[in-house]
Amino acid sequence: MTATSIHLREARHDDYEDVAAFTENTWPDREGGDYIPRVYHDWIDGDDRRTVVADAGDDIAGIVQCVMLSEWEAWGQGMRVNPAFRGRGVANRMTEDLFEWARGQGATVLRNMVFSWNVAGLGQSRAAGYDPATEFRWATPEPDPDAVPRTDADFEIAADPDAAWRFWTDSPARDHLRGLALDRDESWAVSQLTREDLRTAADDDGLFVVQGDGTEGFAHRVREYEREGDESGESETETWVEYGVGAWTDAASADAVLAAVARDAADRGADRTRVLIPETVRAVSDVAACRVSVSAEPDFVMAADLTGGRGRT
Repeated sequence: MTATSIHLREARHDDYEDVAAFTENTWPDREGGDYIPRVYHDWIDGDDRRTVVADAGDDIAGIVQCVMLSEWEAWGQGMRVNPAFRGRGVANRMTEDLFEWARGQGATVLRNMVFSWNVAGLGQSRAAGYDPATEFRWATPEPDPDAVPRTDADFEIAADPDAAWRFWTDSPARDHLRGLALDRDESWAVSQLTREDLRTAADDDGLFVVQGDGTEGFAHRVREYEREGDESGESETETWVEYGVGAWTDAASADAVLAAVARDAADRGADRTRVLIPETVRAVSDVAACRVSVSAEPDFVMAADLTGGRGRT
């Protein structure tokens, strides 16, 4: 069967068994399974998204999804190709379908995220029309109601969105991240951080602005959710709290930001946290100097310019 004989269409709920069959063991050598079989039925619903399957008649050859994050930003996710159909151009055809749909929704850019260890996924994204955008890691401070900075720097924590915005617009973190932070509504997606995002966080008591001799850093909470965990061989539910971005000037201000996050996470009853940080030597080593855990590998963000076809970002 050739790629042209495969029909692209919207995913349906009755596709579940076929999709689960080739996605449940996507990365057999990595810890944790693929999320798609766990969330499929809720995942494909929504007017803000298009989920495409490549219908090969008796089987599903692939699946991918595009979600509108704002009036002009689209996010691609969940690209999976059935191993029986790899090498037939299925991924490129599905990506072109997403490009066309996103343009029709008014998007000027379509981004996606690829784990840095997923070399095949990186190559496929480049071949499909995405270009490199940025990279980030996760800082994961332990929730602690009594967390305090380890330095003796004299900092206060405020909830001033305008101060946070001014700091962000001038910060190396913003430059490295191309203005991106964790999206408030779509998990595992990044979008342009706006002043309104910071105001919303402040209204939710979720903005933590470090102030000393001026503003020296901030973080903001974007969501909390429950996720199935696995402790001591027994599955149990964990509460996660996520923070859209952490930015600071030096290790001392990083310590203050991360301590504020640890206190807030404890107040929210979190079992685990994560804070998006830029993948730079400065940011990652600052977190390490604060004795806070950081993810072992970065995640890469790719972007496709939709304003003139598959152009450059």
